[in-house]
Amino acid sequence: MKPLDGIRILDFSRVLAGPMATQILAELGAEVIKIERPGSGDETRTFEPRVASGDSGYFFAFNRGKKSVTLNLKSPNGQSIARSLAQKADVVVENFLPGEMARFGLGYEQLSADNPGLVYVSCTGFGQTGPYSERNGYDTIFQALSGVMALTGHPDGAPAKVGVPFADLSSGLWIAISVLAGIAGRAQSGRGTHVDLSMLDVQVSMLTIAAARWFLLAEDPRRTGTEHPGRVPSAAFECGDGRWLHISGSDQHWAAICAVLGLDELAADRALDRNSERVVQRERVMAAMTAAIAGRGRDELAEALRAVNVPAGEVNSVAEILADPHVGARGMVAAFEHPKAGRIGALRTPVRLSGYDEISIGVPPVLGADTEGVLGEVLGLQAEEIDRLRGEGVI
Repeated sequence: MKPLDGIRILDFSRVLAGPMATQILAELGAEVIKIERPGSGDETRTFEPRVASGDSGYFFAFNRGKKSVTLNLKSPNGQSIARSLAQKADVVVENFLPGEMARFGLGYEQLSADNPGLVYVSCTGFGQTGPYSERNGYDTIFQALSGVMALTGHPDGAPAKVGVPFADLSSGLWIAISVLAGIAGRAQSGRGTHVDLSMLDVQVSMLTIAAARWFLLAEDPRRTGTEHPGRVPSAAFECGDGRWLHISGSDQHWAAICAVLGLDELAADRALDRNSERVVQRERVMAAMTAAIAGRGRDELAEALRAVNVPAGEVNSVAEILADPHVGARGMVAAFEHPKAGRIGALRTPVRLSGYDEISIGVPPVLGADTEGVLGEVLGLQAEEIDRLRGEGVI
């Protein structure tokens, strides 16, 4: 048993944010029916990196545990089938431009007329309303517009994007949250809801502390690299072996940091016991720490700091963290057997729920592999009718 057993999700989304959300929900037990274009499917099926079979690792990363149904939404018969599936669904997720699903006869007002309990999530770049609603965009556009990019990078460098598609990933999490909130709300009211989720809104909501500095101090925050604008020390330092270590301490850690690094002069300055003063004297403190750390190896120093309970973390590469013994012990790295590509490594959903079956990793679907099964089992279509629809290019 899984917590979302019995929930059926009709997933019209493509690329990243929507598919990420529905993958989370699939691995929590929901039945996710992914609607794809006949012949080509989700465009990420062609994205790099590709494996030997020609399949996309990008697609694999966001579409595990789903059923793939091919359906031509520009066809009247395809639209009719989609409406029939929506009548038997709990949730619809889509990320078309505003108004496009309605032009297919698949907008919220149209589908909820036949299924009042439907939870319908529209994830768009700029939302259903506002002067930018008709614009399109990609992850880095939203990082740029939202202020996130202006905050990322070193003070003397250019603005930088986050190393992963932050706007897409965070929007995917909010889609999943919206679905769960809609389902919980329906259990109380008996009614569904239309969720208008804007990727730009999501990014602006992530500004949090940076926005607070503006609201409270009228200070427009700038890039600080790995340093924290309100806490010293909290930064990554280059060690003697060329590797990097991030150290982040509060007042209770300051004496131990000085002892491990041999910073006797700083330790003797009682004013520096307070973070507020260390922030004022940031350049002095950081220069002394940088010089002391430059002669130490990363691993040795990290262990010395952790031995006295100072928070310290190696700046790992992706390869290093995926081989880390703690990550292995937590079961975060797993694999699935794909019918075409064979055994493929993947990251597990980081949810551990007591009293339910283990949240096992799913398998990404082959394009259209479940079309016949879903149309037969969910809609009761006979094999002859399915063959006819295939011949007409509807599926």
